[in-house]
Amino acid sequence: MADLGADRDAIRDLLARYTYNGDRGRVAELAACFADDGVLDYPGASPTGPEAIATSLGSGTRDPRLTFVRHHITNPLIAIDGDQATARSYFAVHSNFGPDHSGTYDDRLVRTEGGWRFAYRRVRVDWQAETSLFRAMTTR
Repeated sequence: MADLGADRDAIRDLLARYTYNGDRGRVAELAACFADDGVLDYPGASPTGPEAIATSLGSGTRDPRLTFVRHHITNPLIAIDGDQATARSYFAVHSNFGPDHSGTYDDRLVRTEGGWRFAYRRVRVDWQAETSLFRAMTTR
């Protein structure tokens, strides 16, 4: 019998590892949060697999004025069905210039030999500050 409490904790840990690694620019470690055929669907791109995700996130130029970034995840709703799960969370991003953007993560997760991984993560930006230091993002 599955331990749903342990699974929920492992999924919350995955959500946190994605965020911490992203905020620190550890793109390979963030990409490792995905299954081999996992998809990161974010404004302007939908790479598949950890290598393509790392390449996509590592491309482009970061605004040099950006010296601090923190993603805050709230209210994760997690539903587990055997070796598959879904999660939906709100996120808010702050930079050294203050509130930057916010939105939702919609996730499908799969249990792998290495633990829970994202099978599909959709990043939806619902709001972005006019002074945002990130490249222009649009809602989908």
